[in-house]
Amino acid sequence: MVLKFNVIAAVCEGGGIGANGTLPWKLKNEMAYFTKMTSKLPPGTEGKRNVVIMGRKTWDSIPLKYRPLQNRINVVISSTMESNDNSKDVMVFRSLSSALSALEMPPYSDFCADVWLIGGAALYTESLELPSCHRLYITKILKKFDCDTFFPPIPNRFTTIKVEDVPEEKQTENGIDYEYKVYEAASSP
Repeated sequence: MVLKFNVIAAVCEGGGIGANGTLPWKLKNEMAYFTKMTSKLPPGTEGKRNVVIMGRKTWDSIPLKYRPLQNRINVVISSTMESNDNSKDVMVFRSLSSALSALEMPPYSDFCADVWLIGGAALYTESLELPSCHRLYITKILKKFDCDTFFPPIPNRFTTIKVEDVPEEKQTENGIDYEYKVYEAASSP
């Protein structure tokens, strides 16, 4: 069985997702949406936990007091970071493909529910090319920010869909307008 996964990102006009190793905007409600979406368990997965996959720079950008992200298994893709055997909440893999392969097999598949890829730019680019990339949950920030890290163009195989627990109306916070969009791959395995 091929493990389907979702991508989640906040993207400003011009495709920016980060600046100097951090988010260039402060949107508390959008961050709560990220937490809700990546933590909420699908029906029938009681006793399991969702997985968030990220690159080392994304891991480093999370303030220490929030690391690892609570109630989720944190998977870090890194060729330099060592695994911490004392933490059941953090796993380190050398590549996205090795992480996805491991997560679809026991023992990992026994306790993993939904899988979310949360950044950064290189992993977003790699993930959008994989047939197992099922959905993209994109917060479109309707303002341009000065960024040095960018989200790749969304491939044509993804089309916009409506999802029950994703608000359709425009959001405004700290004078910044944004909206939630969900894209689904036409031919997910």
